[in-house]
Amino acid sequence: MTARWVVDEVATERDLSIIWQPISLLFKNDPPQESPYYEATATTHKMLRVMESVRASGPEEGVFDLYWELATRIHHDADRDFDVREALLKVGLDGDHSAAAEDDSWDAVIREKMDDGLALVGNDVGTPIIAWDREDGQRIGLFGPVITRVPKGQDALKLWDAMMAMGDIDGFWELKKTRTERPEFGERPA
Repeated sequence: MTARWVVDEVATERDLSIIWQPISLLFKNDPPQESPYYEATATTHKMLRVMESVRASGPEEGVFDLYWELATRIHHDADRDFDVREALLKVGLDGDHSAAAEDDSWDAVIREKMDDGLALVGNDVGTPIIAWDREDGQRIGLFGPVITRVPKGQDALKLWDAMMAMGDIDGFWELKKTRTERPEFGERPA
């Protein structure tokens, strides 16, 4: 939801250049293999390997296109058992990147990028993390926002601007309220 908010509603209005970085919930949460959570995190971790293979071979747009396709299949189609090679081909990328799913040599770069993000926000958060350079040049990161639907128009920009303002305040750490609704993913992206 946060990615859709930033891409669909904020990026062009705030002239953002976005670089997508991995966070592995398999590494972060280290669920036991017998846990029902393990399989989902292992599956998405393999997808991160494929995304890093794509990143290593070309422009950032390929990473985002694949991310969007994978997220659409998972969240809109409720499909976690699809062929990643097919997803790569659907967005015009080389299907051979799918071999990276089983290649643990990609784990070092995933862990390094994940650790860079967590260094900005702390280890007691999850995803999403948004990082940027403040006007004073300091790199800042915040966990969130966790949203259940994509705000539109001026509401989307107000949320972005508020987050940027909070990030400018030294000593600001957290806002939170209990989530009382499930995500509303909206229409399936084309």
